[in-house]
Amino acid sequence: MRQDRFYTLSAACPDQVGIIARVTGFIAAHGGWILESRFHADEVTGRYFMRLEIKADTLPFLLAAFRERFAAEVAEPLAMNWRITDSAVKKRVVILVSRQEHCLYDLLARWQSKELDIEIPCVISNHDSLRGVVEWHGIPFIHVPVGKDDPAAANAEIGRIVEDARGDTVVLARYMQILSPELCAALAGRIINIHHSFLPSFVGARPYHQAYARGVKLIGATCHYVTRELDAGPIIEQDVIRIDHSDSPEDMVRYGKDIEKTVLARGLRYHLEDRVLVDGNKTVVFR
Repeated sequence: MRQDRFYTLSAACPDQVGIIARVTGFIAAHGGWILESRFHADEVTGRYFMRLEIKADTLPFLLAAFRERFAAEVAEPLAMNWRITDSAVKKRVVILVSRQEHCLYDLLARWQSKELDIEIPCVISNHDSLRGVVEWHGIPFIHVPVGKDDPAAANAEIGRIVEDARGDTVVLARYMQILSPELCAALAGRIINIHHSFLPSFVGARPYHQAYARGVKLIGATCHYVTRELDAGPIIEQDVIRIDHSDSPEDMVRYGKDIEKTVLARGLRYHLEDRVLVDGNKTVVFR
């Protein structure tokens, strides 16, 4: 992790001649020092993607002025979708969890060790069983039951809590409830899920048992953005492990927990570091 303060500029626009020159020329004209740069041109879609880190103290103006000038001089002429973030501002991550604790434990350990240098304003759960471990870490635990007859009320409450907590990102750390289309739309591009399957195979519940019945030789996990369509959002990160005929569904579940933790942590890190650019139902990930 860089110690000096820096800004991260990520952008996408129609591919054309002179994009890099236009962007880096703007930064250089103001004395900006580029610490890292990544670029990608998609020949199929005709889109161009970039991510740059700029040393903050080399620019003569604050981030607000950068946004105003860059928008007028570069982004608008290039029809660019873009954002810029400040490394000095910690991202606020709200975690949702149900009964399975392995992903939550892993995220809390990475947060406590500052491997994930974030703020966790609260943890929300539809069960009360993990309150003790969350509050032991000094983090507010909020129990939001999800009634079968009125799940919309729970979703509305989750949305209110996230807004009040000023959450930048919501992580479903094995939260075993379907979020409403309204909540998915309100937090589009900000909800990250870990699915215990190598999507698009074996969507929905009990994917390891589905995989066992199918006789697969690889099982895995998928970190993806949440959309209205169940388990079909843009994929951020995936990983697999090899199994064989002697492994039971219970073995697969046990192996899978390790993959789920690491895949979720990597995917969340890529998102928090602005390394993920969504392109329709795909992503460009600058690792």
